[in-house]
Order: sequence, then C-alpha cells, then structure tokens
Amino acid sequence: MTRRFHAAIWAGCLIASSSAAQALPPTSGPKQGYWWYAPPTPQPQAEEPDPDKLVKPVIPPMTELAAWTPPRIRKLIEQQRDYAATVLTIDAVADFWRLQDFARRKARAFAGVTQLALLQHPELNSKSANPMVGDARDQLLGHKDAVRRAYLRAHASEFALIMFSRTSCGYCRVQWPIVQRFQDEMGWQVSQFDLDRRPEVGQRFGVDVTPTTMVIRRNSPQRMVIATGVEAYPNLAQTAYQAVRLLSGDIRPEQFLTGAGEEDGFFDALANGPVSAAQPDAGIPDQVSITMQAQP
Repeated sequence: MTRRFHAAIWAGCLIASSSAAQALPPTSGPKQGYWWYAPPTPQPQAEEPDPDKLVKPVIPPMTELAAWTPPRIRKLIEQQRDYAATVLTIDAVADFWRLQDFARRKARAFAGVTQLALLQHPELNSKSANPMVGDARDQLLGHKDAVRRAYLRAHASEFALIMFSRTSCGYCRVQWPIVQRFQDEMGWQVSQFDLDRRPEVGQRFGVDVTPTTMVIRRNSPQRMVIATGVEAYPNLAQTAYQAVRLLSGDIRPEQFLTGAGEEDGFFDALANGPVSAAQPDAGIPDQVSITMQAQP
C-alpha cells in the first residue's frame, strides 16, 4: 500500500508539471541560458573624429559673422588659415584673407567707437591728465616736480638716505654725487657706509650688492630700498617720494606708480575705488613689509 501511495503522488506531480508547462506562453527565438536569458547584442561604437583630419571650415555670411564674438572669429580664422595652408588653393587662401579683412574692419570700427566714447567721457582719456603738447608737457612736469619737492622737504626731519658702497666699487663713485644732490635739493641727511670697512653694517641691513640706496625712517624700524646700482637723479627722487608716502601711510602699495600730483586722477589706481581683494584698511601687505624689516 505504501508503494502504491508514493507512486500515486509522483504521478500527480508529473501531471501537474506537464499542465503548467503547457500553460506557459510560447517563447520566440531560441532558448539560451539557464533561464532562457540572452545578453543584449553589443552595439558598435562610433569612431572618434580625428583632430588632425583636414576639414574645410564653414564660413557664414558676413551679416551672421558680425554677431560673433572675437574669440569665435579668431578660431575660425585659425581654422581657415590651417586649411588654406594645407590645400594651397586660390579660393581657400582668398577666403582666409577675406576673414582677415573682416577682422581688420571690425577692429577699426571698435577704435572709431572708442574715440567717440573717450570724447564723451574725458575721465577715461589719459590725455586729460597727460598732455602731449610741448608747452603743456613742460608745465605738467614742473608742477609734478614742485609737488614732489615740497613733500620731501616737509619730511626731511623724519627720514634719511643711506648709500651702501665698497672701496672697490666703481659704480659707487658715480652714484654718490647723485645721492649728495638729493641732500642739497631736498634738505635730507645722507650717509655712506663702506661695506669693505664695516661688513657688519651690510649684515645688519641685509645689503650685499653695491651701490644700494635706502630710505630709513628715524626712530623707527621701517626702511625701504629705493635703488640698486646706479640710478639717475629724477628716478631716485621719484622713488624716494613714493617710498616716503608708502611708509607714511599716505598711499597703498597699489598706488606706488601714482606720480606726484596724480592723486585721485587718471593714473591713480584707487581713484574710483579698490581694485584688489585686500581690505582698504588692511595696511601694507606682507609682500611689501618684507622690505621694511626691523633693524637689529
């Protein structure tokens, strides 16, 4: 009886499996894999364009080209130049020069509009602060010299000039009379230190090259090199003027090229507001303070 019972159970399972298999919908295509799964067929990859392949640039009509930005126009000109230099046909070379002519005319148009803009906005024109006519130029230079001289004379008791030299330095003999002229015209005290005789002075001030001219502030650790080597007197006076203004806090490092009488004008970098990320009240940055180390 037991054998008959198990045989009946197995017979029922086989009949059920056969019925379930007949109930499944037919599959299309060949049966592959464990669950009849076939991986997707890989698609062919598109070939990457060859950057060195010779391609004729497309030159748009001039009306459309006029709306292009200068970098885009420049790129098209370079592409047409390379194409023309490769194929060396008259039409390709002519197209290159047509693009060059368009760029030239566009630049001249920009220059014309610029001149009109500067005439309507004279504060943007350097000629308003730097006249090129001879007589006006002489008056401007005289005014700057007077401003510089008055400022330096007013600070003569606060600052002094030192020139470091060596006995064997021929250039030092040329620079020293220039420094003495500064003393005569500005009323400053000037001194000369021979590093051959007093090498400890060079170590103290960090000077090794001669001649070196330095502005020092009396009763203060501040000092600043204003000339290394032989320097003409006008340049020496101008740099001394800028150094005193910087050490006195009258200007910021960004204004170091602002000449005498040019404050708040076209040549003043900070005339219309700050131009650097540093805060206006941050004082002299570290890179400038390096030249004003404390005296030992």
